[in-house]
Amino acid sequence: MDPHETITGALRRAAGSRGRRLLLLVTVGAGILAIAALLAGLPPAERTAATFAETVHAFVSVPLPFVGVLLVHDLRRAPGAPVLPTLAAATLIAVAAGLAGDALFVVALAASGSTASDPWAHVGGLAVAGVLAQVLAQLVGTGLGLLIARPGWACPATIVLPLGAYAVLTPLGTARDRLTPYGALQGLLGAAPGGPRWAWWVTAALLWGAALNAVGAVALRRRAVRTGGGA
Repeated sequence: MDPHETITGALRRAAGSRGRRLLLLVTVGAGILAIAALLAGLPPAERTAATFAETVHAFVSVPLPFVGVLLVHDLRRAPGAPVLPTLAAATLIAVAAGLAGDALFVVALAASGSTASDPWAHVGGLAVAGVLAQVLAQLVGTGLGLLIARPGWACPATIVLPLGAYAVLTPLGTARDRLTPYGALQGLLGAAPGGPRWAWWVTAALLWGAALNAVGAVALRRRAVRTGGGA
């Protein structure tokens, strides 16, 4: 890869091979699979924007971080290359995935024949929340991709570590939901009476997004210095 790469170049890398294009399709396909499961198993009275949004975005957030892992893994082949363009590209892809998930759940709900009393409650906030949930999921992928050298380990780690933290921190109650990506997703997209709980996402994003990627970027830079690839 180009050591002076731009955001546009990083976006091209995200779809630069057949395998990566397939991964992007699988990410969208996960949302379609979620809709099919909901329409097949959910009674019409329970078909609401919150239920559809939470399930669709939860499914999409599973394969999406793999995209981030692969993007930052490319940086290891160009010691000294800047990290920020790749992180920005990964974030843009997450925004696109979030918007795709929003479109899927809105169209599916409209065609679902819902008999719920207020099926569209908080739909605007849930749409914004869906995008934020995917951004956080993607940043977990880039952070772990920066820290773990092998994608074969980093990709499953994007599932195992966040869910493991969620399980381990269960005794902390609502603090667990503020400190883990899955808890933040539930706070954003769950059917809470007051709508999305934005503070949960902010706390989790600082820990699993900003901090994780900052540590990963420092580790990558130090590796570049040791191998003579960076100043």
